[in-house]
Amino acid sequence: MGNSLSCCLSPNACPKSGRRRGSAEPDCESEVYKAAAGNAVAVAPAAATVEPAELDFAGGEGHHLQHISDREMPEDLALEPNPSDHPRASTIFPSKSQTDVREKRRSNHFNHVSPGQLTKKYSSCSTIFLDDSTVSQPNLRTTVKCMTLAIYYHIKNRDADRSLDIFDERLHPLTREKIPEEYFEHDPEHKFIYRFVHTLSSAAQLTAEGAVVTLVYLERLLTYAEIDICPTNWKRIVLGAILLASKFWDDRAVWNVDDCQILKDVTVEDMNEMERHFLELLQFNINVPFSVYAKYYFDLRSLADDNNLNVLVTPLSKERAQNLEAISRLCDDKYKDVCRAAMRRSVSADNFIGIRRSNAILS
Repeated sequence: MGNSLSCCLSPNACPKSGRRRGSAEPDCESEVYKAAAGNAVAVAPAAATVEPAELDFAGGEGHHLQHISDREMPEDLALEPNPSDHPRASTIFPSKSQTDVREKRRSNHFNHVSPGQLTKKYSSCSTIFLDDSTVSQPNLRTTVKCMTLAIYYHIKNRDADRSLDIFDERLHPLTREKIPEEYFEHDPEHKFIYRFVHTLSSAAQLTAEGAVVTLVYLERLLTYAEIDICPTNWKRIVLGAILLASKFWDDRAVWNVDDCQILKDVTVEDMNEMERHFLELLQFNINVPFSVYAKYYFDLRSLADDNNLNVLVTPLSKERAQNLEAISRLCDDKYKDVCRAAMRRSVSADNFIGIRRSNAILS
């Protein structure tokens, strides 16, 4: 590395960096190694002598070498991270719903529509209102209603009608009854989507956490496969996402034949084929980090608040306050144990989660 003729100094110091050799340029590599092979002192030719002032660092962008991780980074990693994989990437469904929320508020303002009686309760100094939904134990009915509302906005504000044959209900119908073509030309209403998902979730014994993961799988499929959810494919896409969520997240022994008892006109072979294609399109990535799950949960709560969904809230009682305090104390004790364990062993600066404390010396 101390040799001034090292090819690592600059891309222009040696023809090996990718620049074509001209006919008048001497071969730096061959002359140096010939001298070394003859046990002679390698004398650099005058034309190949590299002076520090003559080095060209990528057009004068800075006198430093490019890090190897920057040179070897794939192009895919430079793209925007996927919201269903990365906790800091914004989810898709809030942006789909903001347009309708703004239009609704603007319409109410211009038409002087009175909000009527306030149904939302706000906390005060003497009373605190809480619902029965937490990130670890969400309310099933509220979560399913918010999840179906997110699907509704995905369908209504879709960018195009890109789809795959395996999800097309016209090619793989869920019922033997003949569906008119006009059915696929109109977007389904929210209550119709909720009724369909509620029926499937009851049959698959889907939990509230599984409903959140269903939405994660749905958005992951849309981004991985580069398709849109539309009136022709939304039922089969939702069905495939619920099947995976009930099997993976809830860890239940759910058989596809059980869902065929609800959708009696669907064969088990069709369900298996759709599930196999769903997994292949997800690249078998069915892992959902808890940070991603929490992001989707709180975005669903924000969606419910923006659309004025009725969420049952009750005043905070003394018994519930004691339970919350006990849970908080338990989590605080666990965090302190982790901090002590981190201080006892040697860790890197990246993974350091504890805070070093020193005893005060009083003079």
